[in-house]
Amino acid sequence: MLDLRRIRSEPEWVIEGLERRGAKEGRELLEEVLQFDQDRREALSEANDLKARRNRVSKEIGEAKGRGEDAEDRIREMREVGERIDEFDERIRKAEERIQERLLLIPNVPLPEVPAGGEENNEVVREWGELPDLGFDTLPHWDLGERLGVLDLPRAAKVSGSGFPLLTGMGARYQRKLVDFMLELHVSEHGYEELRIPYLVTRETMTGTGQLPKFEADSYVAERDDLWLIPTAEVPVTNLHRDEIVRFSDLPIRYTAYSPCFRREAGAAGKDTRGLLRVHQFDKVELVRYETPERSREGLDELLGEAERILRILELPYRVVRLAAGDLGYASALTFDLEVWAPGVEQWLEVSSCSTFTDYQARRANLRYRPEGGGGKPEFVHTLNGSGLALPRLMVALLENYQEEDGSVRIPRVLQDRLGTDRISPS
Repeated sequence: MLDLRRIRSEPEWVIEGLERRGAKEGRELLEEVLQFDQDRREALSEANDLKARRNRVSKEIGEAKGRGEDAEDRIREMREVGERIDEFDERIRKAEERIQERLLLIPNVPLPEVPAGGEENNEVVREWGELPDLGFDTLPHWDLGERLGVLDLPRAAKVSGSGFPLLTGMGARYQRKLVDFMLELHVSEHGYEELRIPYLVTRETMTGTGQLPKFEADSYVAERDDLWLIPTAEVPVTNLHRDEIVRFSDLPIRYTAYSPCFRREAGAAGKDTRGLLRVHQFDKVELVRYETPERSREGLDELLGEAERILRILELPYRVVRLAAGDLGYASALTFDLEVWAPGVEQWLEVSSCSTFTDYQARRANLRYRPEGGGGKPEFVHTLNGSGLALPRLMVALLENYQEEDGSVRIPRVLQDRLGTDRISPS
């Protein structure tokens, strides 16, 4: 969430950011926050004056009793003062509750380098690799997967409905080896600590990273236990140090984790729902960092480079896209998407979103660090994350870019020893 003190002192900073996002409802929420904050401060001032008066008169009552004087009138007066204090305290409590409710719904403010506007204003920062000219009519991955016996969408739909894909045989092995390859690279060469995380989390955990309350309808929940299926490993990993103060010397903290991810909203707009393009359940390797504010932007460039390295090793053509403010995720202040080319569907497909959330998530999760030297007041860390990488569209790109005219699909060199073959052929 945003810093209430900064909202109070620099409301134009928030308004400008919300306008760049096109978040009209955010401005209304901001105005309500400022009004409730004014009410809270007025009630707090009144309550503090009454409490000071009660303390002073209570002392006088004690002195009067010590002298044997009658103090009943002042005692009755202080009872009335106590009742008024209780009323102001309740007014303060309600105002704080309403402020919190609205702060949880106001999106993050984009960093200055984020272009204004919506998706049409996204900027291609760079491209890598040559788009393939395969010299024959390319097939989409769903046809390739069926012919190769690595993807069975009809049986998946029979078991779970649409949006829950089933990889079979070499397809399942291929994805497992990809996960292992990516985790090993991030651990051994990029310095991340690997985690094996729970896939169900509490409401507080979902709130800490911004999924709740904003996206409650888009999430899967076990209502009886009020536990939520994670939409990404970002959620439990970012919350690991919730309500903690980490040491400056431990920063940056870097975690990587594999997990399945569950998202109800997948394909809700009826767009790109065929095959593996948009699904309710998918696998992903996630990268999460805790950084100091001073190193936050540099850390994002490093994280982006680590995700890019996977695509370069796999020799897949890709591009880096800086998202415009209106296309940013709700909690993000700056996001770079990695989009890989898929010739079978003739689309650029997002396989990673690398973001800095500044202190937005850290304020929600009360995630702080002690500045260098240990003597200063704890400050909020900056949280960053990105996919390193997401599997469904990566599998799409691998099948479609490496397909051969005879119907087989070559395996990238880095995975051939792991899979014990250089290609997948129709059976």
